[in-house]
Amino acid sequence: MDKRMYEYLEIENLKEMLEKTGELYADKKAYKIKKEEDYITYTHKEVREMINALGTSLINMGLKGKRIAVIGNSSFEWEMAYLSVVCGTGIIVPLDKSLTDIELANLIAKSEVQAIFCQGKYIKPLEDIKNRGIGKLKNLISMDLEQHKNGVYSQKELIEEGKKLIKQGDRRFLDAEINAEEMSIMLFTSGTTSAPKVVALSHKNICSNLMDIGSILDVNSDDVFLSVLPIHHVFECTVGFLFALYKGAMTVFCDGIRYISKNLKEHKVSVMACVPSIYEKILKMIKANLQKEGKLSKILEDEEKYKELPIEQRKEKFKEIQEILGGNIKLLISGAASLERSVEREYRLLGFNLVQGYGLTETSPVVAIGTNKYHKIGSIGKSVPSVEAKIVDVNKEGIGELAVKGPSVMIGYYNNKKATDAVLEDGWFYTGDLARIDDEGYIFICGRKKSVIVLKNGKNIFPEELENLINRIEGVNESFIFGKQMTNDKDDIKINVKVVIDKEKVKDVYKVKTEEEIYQAIHSKIKEINKIIPQYKAIRGMIITEEPLIKTTTNKIKRQENLKIIEENNK
Repeated sequence: MDKRMYEYLEIENLKEMLEKTGELYADKKAYKIKKEEDYITYTHKEVREMINALGTSLINMGLKGKRIAVIGNSSFEWEMAYLSVVCGTGIIVPLDKSLTDIELANLIAKSEVQAIFCQGKYIKPLEDIKNRGIGKLKNLISMDLEQHKNGVYSQKELIEEGKKLIKQGDRRFLDAEINAEEMSIMLFTSGTTSAPKVVALSHKNICSNLMDIGSILDVNSDDVFLSVLPIHHVFECTVGFLFALYKGAMTVFCDGIRYISKNLKEHKVSVMACVPSIYEKILKMIKANLQKEGKLSKILEDEEKYKELPIEQRKEKFKEIQEILGGNIKLLISGAASLERSVEREYRLLGFNLVQGYGLTETSPVVAIGTNKYHKIGSIGKSVPSVEAKIVDVNKEGIGELAVKGPSVMIGYYNNKKATDAVLEDGWFYTGDLARIDDEGYIFICGRKKSVIVLKNGKNIFPEELENLINRIEGVNESFIFGKQMTNDKDDIKINVKVVIDKEKVKDVYKVKTEEEIYQAIHSKIKEINKIIPQYKAIRGMIITEEPLIKTTTNKIKRQENLKIIEENNK
């Protein structure tokens, strides 16, 4: 990134961030929370008082300097728990809410947590882990309970107790010193190709990222954020949760994927960070509504007519479309996976400021992001101000591995020097992603280094590129490209695809009934794709299924696990 475009607040740690922004935005609304059929709001001042109270209670429980986990749905209570730990108590360990009981036990043991904040459904498996003496777990804190019950603490009760302690002069949390350089956050990678590693992050890592994105994104204290993604994931945690507090904005929580459009409209949301699949669903919904109303062809004509206008003017021209999503959208951020170019282009033609961001758990997470000033369709933008980016081992097409350097790069993988040394060298983090950088500094991600399929002739196939084309086929939910060895030549590999379909939609769209007719309908569409791509990329085999692919909680395909299933079924 060339220059910072907006003024930003300088912070060294998250505690300082809360203190400074608490003064700046004291009376502004920080959260709007659904309670049964109504809503309650909390100001930034009230939120910080709760964090201080909860942190004071945690220290009073003997948890100073300890590791404390949090697990559950995205919620106000989750965010209060996180900040009460990281801003003066100990080390926070956010856990994936979709973990199995066995995985949960393994990660609790590995991270050596002594306490955990959780929602009600986790109490039973966590009590079992505690009673079996797995790891160091001693204290369970419920985010739901009104009062202490059966040895489980109530978060609400601890907040009230903490307020009393502070009134009595307890300043252990308020005056806690933060070492911005040491590990304060332990994050487990999602493990798309291997067992999860523990990423060690510091306050410095996160705060440098907040300052970077705060200086290039047009976000302020009048904005409303919709929290949609799993909050344990660093993309939502930094770009949604912490960034909203940093900017003095208000956060509302999504009622569920099917209610996103309703929530956007109901709360007049202006900023949302989400994954590509959700933006695709929203776009399909918009187009379906326009088709029903007989307006789609006119809108498509107008898109072409107004495509050269600045995005703000397009926003006015398509005011009716804007109103479908509440009429207040200022910034939509897509991350955690590759966004199809056609989807990005469509949103921008309709006046929605949709930009792509890119990052990893190991980089806290944002490495690059599109902005109002720096934007190209298909690009993740330019690197953020304090991050350097370069391409290494570049091939003839200008593609190589993306390496980045800056204050947001992790300390390392906890207790795993071998894994750390494999990705960190002279301060440079080797991302494992293949990319190219154009003459203006815009970065284009091509795919994962580990997922590239190398053909006998040396040509590289990027599965994500082909999957994006296949996913456009009507009736296709998702797809998985893989290489299959030829029986007559073990060194030769042909490109195959596993296609996940919506069978009823395929029957309706292509007017087919039998399994063979369904197969041929999709196969004919694959043939059409083969005509527009180089022949060495052509898809030679196809599997059709209705079973969803195995994915991470942020919708990334777990390639090794999906390939394993295909191999087992072909034995």
